[in-house]
Amino acid sequence: MKICVLVKEVPDAAVEKRIDPSTGRLDRNGEKNLNPFDTHAIEAAMQIKEGGAVDVDEVVAVTMGPESAVRALHKAVSLGADRSVHLTDQALAGSDVAATGYALAQTLEAESPDLVLLGQQSDDGECYTIGAVVADHLRMPSLTQVIKIDVSEGQLRCERQAEYGYDTVDLELPAVISVGDAINEPRYPSLKAIMGAKKKPLDTKATGDVGIDASMVGEDGSRVACGNFHDPPEKEPGQIIEDEDTAETVEKIVAWLDERKLI
Repeated sequence: MKICVLVKEVPDAAVEKRIDPSTGRLDRNGEKNLNPFDTHAIEAAMQIKEGGAVDVDEVVAVTMGPESAVRALHKAVSLGADRSVHLTDQALAGSDVAATGYALAQTLEAESPDLVLLGQQSDDGECYTIGAVVADHLRMPSLTQVIKIDVSEGQLRCERQAEYGYDTVDLELPAVISVGDAINEPRYPSLKAIMGAKKKPLDTKATGDVGIDASMVGEDGSRVACGNFHDPPEKEPGQIIEDEDTAETVEKIVAWLDERKLI
């Protein structure tokens, strides 16, 4: 059995998110990290591999992104993935969810995985849909918000969060599963794993290597056009009322609330 885990490089949580006015897209300068939701997918893959219910030949981390995204792959292999695949090409810049899903599906098709795992969302785009897009191109069944996976030969039994409670779903492999962050507690990589991450096999692919139609990716191949995005206006500073005279202070506060029809 081969498991592929889709991972993504995202701006670090401590970095303030802003729109690049020249492109209308998220400014990705600054510190970056592995998407935290994808660490749950890697942990799920490792638990399947270590669980013994099925024989897992390898766990492969797959990403699409610029050259810097290789650091996300190093983190993924330090968490247990056996090797990684990096799809990187300038032709992919500006791809929307539909174009990205298509490009990743083409990359995965070359790998022929039995199971594709990914986090429920990315920490930057938060679109929740990339798994479904990938599954559609691969013509595989797909589930989202999965919080438990039981694997047997050729099939899965998954428990997923629903609007009211939980659903238990049986499906046959191959399949694409988006896991929720309640599925597990990701492990921390050991120092030895971190040091050895750069030595694990890394396969770099361009669009032509996996049969991607250039007209279906990038800004021109995307179905979503960026509009006139801009940063929200700065908030006006609040009014500070000094408590020199309590009665006067109360009157000012009541007047301020009354003026805004809040009382």
